[in-house]
Formats: sequence, structure tokens, C-alpha cells
Amino acid sequence: MSLFKARDWWSTVLGEKEEFDQGCLCVADVDNSCSGEDKIVVGSYTGYLRIFSPHPVKVGDGAQAEDLLLEVHLRDPILQVEVGKFVSGTELLHLAVLHARKLCVYSVSGTLGNVEHGNQYQIKLMYEHNLQRVACNMTYGSFGGVKGRDLICIQSMDGMLMLFEQESYAFGRFLPGFLLPGPLTYSSRTDSFITVSSCRNVESYKYQVLAFATDADKREDMEQQKLGSGKRLVVDWTLNIGEQALDICIVSFNQSASSVCVLGERNFFCLKDNGQIRFMKKLDCNPSCFLPYCSMSEGTINTLIGNHNDMLHVYQDVTLKWATQLPHVPVAVKVGCLQGLKGMIVTLSDSGHLQCSYLGTDPSLFQAPKVDSREINYEELDIEMKELQKIIRDVSTSPGPLLRLEKEEILSVFATVSSTLDSVSQATGTDVGAEAIPSVTVKVMIQSRLALQKTKLSVYVESPLAATCDRFIFDSLEPEILKTVSLSVFLKGNYLPSELEGSATASYSMPTDRNPDGITRVVQCKFRLPLKLICLPHQPSKTASHKLTIDTNKPPISLLNLFPGFASQSDDDQVNVLGFRFITGSRVTLLASKTSQRYRVQSEQFEDLWLITKELTLRLQEHFEKQGIKDFTCSFSGCVPLQEYFDLIDQHFELRLKGEKVEELLSERAIQFRAIERRLLTRFKDKTPAPLQHLDTLLDGTYKQVIALADAAEENHSNLLQSFTRLKSATHLVIMLIGLWQKLSADQTAILEAAFLPLQQDSQELGWEETVDAAVAHLLKTCLSKSSKEQALNLSSQLTIPKDTSRLKKHITLLCDRLAKGGRLCLSTDAAAQQTIVMPGGCATIPELDPDERTAVQDSRGMFHDHRHLAAQTLQPESSPPPTFLE
Repeated sequence: MSLFKARDWWSTVLGEKEEFDQGCLCVADVDNSCSGEDKIVVGSYTGYLRIFSPHPVKVGDGAQAEDLLLEVHLRDPILQVEVGKFVSGTELLHLAVLHARKLCVYSVSGTLGNVEHGNQYQIKLMYEHNLQRVACNMTYGSFGGVKGRDLICIQSMDGMLMLFEQESYAFGRFLPGFLLPGPLTYSSRTDSFITVSSCRNVESYKYQVLAFATDADKREDMEQQKLGSGKRLVVDWTLNIGEQALDICIVSFNQSASSVCVLGERNFFCLKDNGQIRFMKKLDCNPSCFLPYCSMSEGTINTLIGNHNDMLHVYQDVTLKWATQLPHVPVAVKVGCLQGLKGMIVTLSDSGHLQCSYLGTDPSLFQAPKVDSREINYEELDIEMKELQKIIRDVSTSPGPLLRLEKEEILSVFATVSSTLDSVSQATGTDVGAEAIPSVTVKVMIQSRLALQKTKLSVYVESPLAATCDRFIFDSLEPEILKTVSLSVFLKGNYLPSELEGSATASYSMPTDRNPDGITRVVQCKFRLPLKLICLPHQPSKTASHKLTIDTNKPPISLLNLFPGFASQSDDDQVNVLGFRFITGSRVTLLASKTSQRYRVQSEQFEDLWLITKELTLRLQEHFEKQGIKDFTCSFSGCVPLQEYFDLIDQHFELRLKGEKVEELLSERAIQFRAIERRLLTRFKDKTPAPLQHLDTLLDGTYKQVIALADAAEENHSNLLQSFTRLKSATHLVIMLIGLWQKLSADQTAILEAAFLPLQQDSQELGWEETVDAAVAHLLKTCLSKSSKEQALNLSSQLTIPKDTSRLKKHITLLCDRLAKGGRLCLSTDAAAQQTIVMPGGCATIPELDPDERTAVQDSRGMFHDHRHLAAQTLQPESSPPPTFLE
């Protein structure tokens, strides 16, 4: 328990799902008891009026039945409760309750009970005023210097001050320049009303000025003042505090001095009677309520300030004297005398937590027991130490139930994809030009071994694929109960995704001893979408601009068996050729050789080869795994098609440069548009406006340019997204070919993927080109370096968009060349140091290539581009008719 926690003397919770605010709490002797002890009066927005007189048996007890003196439902919401001398002919205290359209004054009285139920309390309506305007708040006091009675002033939502002389309505006045109501209070020493306007000004209005000003039964006072009838309502003084005010109070030291205290959103102000700042305090936390009162030291003010961090601070002027922790955020705070205890702090939260507490510290009653003075037996200690060490070793080597619970997942997530497409497509809002857009159903099952609350499930698929619903929230998960959600996935954009894999991610919180709120944990599972979601069977294409040949170590498999859903003909002559047509329009042809162990993939677009090539390798792997063959491998003997890859990089980079230029022009036109607007407004405000001199024509033309540039920026952004997706597809394909070419392991392939695919999406601030360039350069200077001198080179710490892509293409070519010379990818510096002995030749810095590598880079077009001719010579001439099988 914190030493500075508020000491709970008595507390209770009011009602269920009721709301309260700063005007709903009042502490006073409302029933005019002989002892003069205060009672707690609370009103709620649901219309309940409650009066408490706490009598705890011991400190910290909750509310007993006899503590609640009265509970009445007034039906109308209660905005504010005040206790004062509101009834004529008597100086007894009465209760004023402010509703939105009504002001009621009640007398609270109690009768002695003759049985064990105790005293009985009741309220009696003395009078009420039906308001013509919606009320906001009220204040009371001896307006005009009257003695022995209190008058009431109500501020309406439209800025009218309505004054009531107890049972009768006096007059109403509108505040000048009013927009929104602010806090309101009355200063008896200066006989003035003080409020804070929506202009963030503290304003003071004399009561006499209000009384003799123009009548404001209708809001036409400004027009009447212009005509000269009546007196104008003039502010006595004003002060701009620069922020909105939460509350305002008056503290009177004596008859000759008083201060105006204003609680702002970030500061606490203390003003003199004439509006000058006496002092101010900048607050560290957002305040919620305050209560200033006179200090024991003459001329100083003590202030209780509650904030949204559940804290209550006590200030003496600007000095923090005490800070205490509360169990709730207070919206109202009062000080009263309860059960003879003066200075009891009463706080109320917005949800109805009412607490009476006091400041101080409770002494600790715990005393450490005396240690028995006996001789130490070192032999027994050695035996005990050995036993404890053995227990520690056993626990560290064999995990116990708690450690096993940590290692085993508490939550399990599974995803299954339907083997058939939806009979009725669930695709909505697609931009694909095809007539029918298929969709497939994905079922995600979630199961927990423990009871969990607020578990979130998110489903992610690669753009432009989309799901009908991708977020689910489970309020509660029962142990071992399987819950299933279904969704449909479809192609939304008019281009192909880079992956047909999706993931389902579930997040939940598990509380621990150190963190009661819980530590967030994540469980993920992946699922594979069918190829027929984006692809249809089609006739094989006779010509193709891009071709790849994949070698295997096993006899060729019939393509009808590998792709059973894409066989357009059942003829035996067509078992080694298949045609695919993506629903976006592009076509891919797959051929298998009868005599050799090769497969060819060809298409008009280089990036379209990726999905079919990946699907081919996956289905071949699955086919041989089902037959129990474990030594199946794929390889690539051709040259890596870097030139086609570089063309896609250039296309993506040109769109990025175009986007920067369009955004720069848009910014210039926007600045020009605002400048023309300022000139036009300046001329329109002049009493004798000058000619426009075609400024309106210039404004219209600039506006059209802004709209056109905004449309161009939006279109370029869409094209950039499509280009980045195509670039990711080509990158996946190049990484696969490099892995098959050099027979890279899974770890080495993962390093390549981390270097070439660092971003999920592209942006102008951080683009793909500079990120990949830095990653590839790091690989060249670490694991693929030739000397320790190269390893000592430092990379630039700032990533900026390059001027062109020549450096990036040079680094990618150099990476392929060093892999071809025997370099291997790793993250260990020791392995990289050993690798430098194997690689031949010296090496200079990366920008300056050595002669043999410069020759390799210059000849990269022929080396990495002529693989199509090599594959064609191996398989069959380009000019021959399209084959039904490979020779």
C-alpha cells in the first residue's frame, strides 16, 4: 500500500450506470440539525437525489443502510445542487435543485423514529420556477448586498443570466458576445458575477450594471441598444487566460480582500478582485476538479486539485504540499465536518464512486522478530546448500509445469480453405474487369485451454486480395470450446497479388504477478489460397516473350495430375502442356518434357511467371512427398533474368519520381491558392474595395489546377501500388531462381528475402530502392566480402531516395556474381571471415569494382539475359510450331 494513498474513512457506490459531474455534489447541514454536522447531498443525471450522513463503525467501512438518509427519484436529470437561504421569512438552509427546464427549492426535515428503523427524513417542495430556456449552471449569494437571504442566478445554454429573488423572478440579461456557457460564480465583496467566455476571457459583470441594463426577455438587446433604449451591458473587467476553464471559485480572506480562482485545462490561476493575476501554476497532469480555501497562513490559499491520474494534490499558493492517491478520477471535491471530524475530504467520480477520506500516513505496526542467537552449524548448511543447488539444477534442466505452460501455446488457431469455390460469389466492390469474380470460403477456428477475455482475431491476405470480414473480437473464450468464423476471399484490384498465402493472427492478454493488466501474446497460422481463385484454364499460347526452365531429378509428371482443375482437354497428346489465364487478362503456358526432367513456364509478362512457377514447385514437392520420395529437388541451370527484373525496378522508380514531382507541384499550387484567397479577403473587407483585377479568374484557374494535380497524384499512387506488387512478384521469382541456381539452404534464402523484401508497402518517405540497396550493400561488405578491408567500410545511416537505380542494379549484379564464385550468405561474422579465404582475388570498395567483376557487370546483359535462347536451343527452336511436348 502506498504511503501517500488517501485514507479511506467511508465510501460507497451510487446506483448502477448513473452519471455525475462537478455540480452534482454538495456538503452542508441541509436539515438544519442541532449538532451542525454536514450532510452529503448528491444528485445524478438520471434524476436520483440522495442525502448521506456517514456513521462508520470503524475506519474504512462501506456504507450502511442507516447512512442513507434519503433517496428520491425526481425523474428529471439533476444538473446542480446547492444549499442556502433560499426561502423568504426564514434563515434556515434549504436545498436548491437545478434541472434543465426547472428550478426547485426543497426543505429537508427529519422526524424521530420510535422503532429501530431510526429517524425518517423527507423533502418538501417549497417553490419551483419553470424555465423558459435550457439551464446550464447556477450560482447564489446575497446579490445587491441583501442580508439574511440568498438569491439565485441561472445561466442558460444560450447565454442569458436569469435572476430569481427567492420565490419571484427578477430579470434576465444576455451576456454580450456569447457563444458557449462557461463556469459561473458570485463575488460578494465586489457584488459581481464572474464567468469565463468561449473566447477564453475571464469576465466580471457588476450586479448593478445587470439590474439597470436593457431588459432581455428576448434576444434583441443589441438592436435596442443601437436604438438608444436602456443601458448597455458593459463588462467590468476582463482577462484572457488562453485556455478553456473547468471551474471558477471565490476565496475571501476578509471583508477587504478576496481572490478569484480559475482552473484551466493546463494551468491554475489566482486573480485579484480587479482581474490582475496574483499568481498562476502550470499543472503537470490534466485536472478534473478543484476546491480553493483559506490557508492557516495569513494571505495564502490552499487548493485541492484532482486530476485524471487518480491523484489529489494540495497546493499552498504555487507550492505542492501533499499528493495523495485516490481509487478513482474525481469530478467534484468538497470539504466538510462529518461526525465531529473537521476537514474531511469528500470526492465523487463520474460513475458514482463517493468517498470520504483524510490525509496522512498510517504507521506500520509490523516489527521484525528477534533472531535467535545460536551457533551456526556449517556442516548442516553445506548439506542444505547442496540440496538446494540440486533442486535448482533439476528445475533448469527439466522444465516444470509452469515452464511447460509458458512454452505451450494457450491459444490455438487453425485455418482451412474450402476445396471448391463459392457457388455464389461474395465479391463486392471489385475493380476487376472480368464478368465473374470467384471467391473462396476460409474457416478460422480458435480454441483456448484457459478462459480468455477480449481476444482479437485478424485475417490478412496480400493486396489486391480482400476478405469480406478481416477482424473479429471474442468477448470471452471458454476453455476447450472451439469457435469458428467464416469469411470469403476474392480479388478486388485489377492486378495480380504477389502471394497466394494468407495469415490469421490472434492476440490475447495473460495477467502476471508483475503486470496485472496482462502481457499481450500473439498466435499466428498461415493458409494457402487456391490458384483457381485468380486463374482459369485456357488454350496454351504459341508465343511468349519470357521463358523459364526448371530442372528436376525425377521423371516428369503428367500436368493433368498436377493441375487437375485446369485441364481443358483430356487428350493424351495434351498431358504435357497447360494454359492458364488470369482473370486480370494475362496468360501463362506450362510445358513438361517427355524425355527430359524439365518443365518450362512462359508468358508475355515477366512477373506473371512467379505464381505458376511457385505453384509448380509446391505441387511437385507435395506429389513426391505423398509417394514417400524424400530426395526430390528442383534446380535452375539457366542465367538469372536480371535485365527483365531491372526493367520493373526502373518502372517502379519512375513512378516514385513522378509522384514526388506531382506532390511538389500540388504544394506550390496550394500555396498560390491560399495567397490569392488572402488577397481577395483583404479587398472584400475594405470599406471601399478596390477592383479585383482578375483575381477571381486567377483563383478559379488555380482551383482547377489543384483539382487536376490531386487527381493525378491519386492516380499515380494507384499505379505505384500496382507497380510495387508486380515488383514484389518479380523479386520472389528472382530469389527462387537464385536459390535453385546456387542450391541455397532455407536460412540463406530467408536472408535473401529479408534483404530484397524489407517493406510490406512502399512510401515516399522510405522506398524500396534505397532500403534494398542498403541491405544488399551490407551483405556485400559482410558475408560476401573478399577482404577485411571491405568489412570495415561503414554504411550510410540515412536512407534517402537515390537519383537513379544504377547503383542498386550494380550491387544486385555484383551479389549474383559473388554467389556464382562460391560466396555463401550468413549472418555470422566468423563464417564471413572464413569465407574470405575461399573467394579468389582482391577487392576494392563497392562503388569501384575490380576489373574481373567490372567485366562481369558490363557483360551482365548477355550473361543474365540470353537464358531464353539457351533454353530454346536446349528444348526446341523458336521458329518451330508450338509443341505439345518437349523433345
